[in-house]
Amino acid sequence: MRASRSLALATLLMAGSALLPARAADPVFATPAVLPSGWIVTVKGNLKVGPSYPGSDDLSFFGYPSLSFRRAGTPERFSAPDDGLSFSFLEDSAVRVGVVGRFQGGRYLEDNRELFGLKKIDWAVEPGLFLEYWPVEFLRARAEIRRGFNGHEGFVADLGLDVVQRFGAVTLSAGPRLSLGDDTFTRTYFGVTPLEAALNGQVAAYKPSGGITSVGATAAASYDWSEQWSTTAYVTYERLVGDAADSPIVERFGSENQVGLGLSVSYSFGVGR
Repeated sequence: MRASRSLALATLLMAGSALLPARAADPVFATPAVLPSGWIVTVKGNLKVGPSYPGSDDLSFFGYPSLSFRRAGTPERFSAPDDGLSFSFLEDSAVRVGVVGRFQGGRYLEDNRELFGLKKIDWAVEPGLFLEYWPVEFLRARAEIRRGFNGHEGFVADLGLDVVQRFGAVTLSAGPRLSLGDDTFTRTYFGVTPLEAALNGQVAAYKPSGGITSVGATAAASYDWSEQWSTTAYVTYERLVGDAADSPIVERFGSENQVGLGLSVSYSFGVGR
């Protein structure tokens, strides 16, 4: 497991959220949490457990901080726990468009000794674009398309729909997910070259094609303890499908079922005038 390597990169990526602009009023959260200052700074600690690499049946722990700003008097816009980090350049009450980024962990022999002979895959960063739309105040649709750098050089996309309801201090959200990847992405994580097959001896050569890689769902529950403190717990589930699910790496060493659990704690405070 390369948790320390993943932690370092995730920390750098999450720190980029400090560049986010002030967020506009959200259709769901009409009442802002106003602190006596010009800006509200939110510091968040995140802990996640999930597959060690795409297709793995082993779990790894990841921890990372994040930081964001917004103007006092404006609410914090809803964000699902599996959203990429977003910077919007077009934003109103129903539509957001902007840039997004995600971090993808690598695959290393230390994660599973049965991977002997298979190529190491380094961590990757995935910058791209996102579109978010609220057709009604309790329903959010979001699409992301991103391009990988370093660990993989492919294009990926994530589509999601969330039903969001707030009951006093509690916010509940849940909805389906659909992920896609091109040939380059699927061959990086799920393909096996003839040389790798010969060296490993347990898997056959395999050349997958791009398309839908997984379907699943995400559910989250947040509680605002005060204007300053809040916590969020969530669960994600992905079912690998298509050529990703048929990969001998998944069938021999991993699982089609990918489950993740997470917990975050946020503290907000006011600065400036």
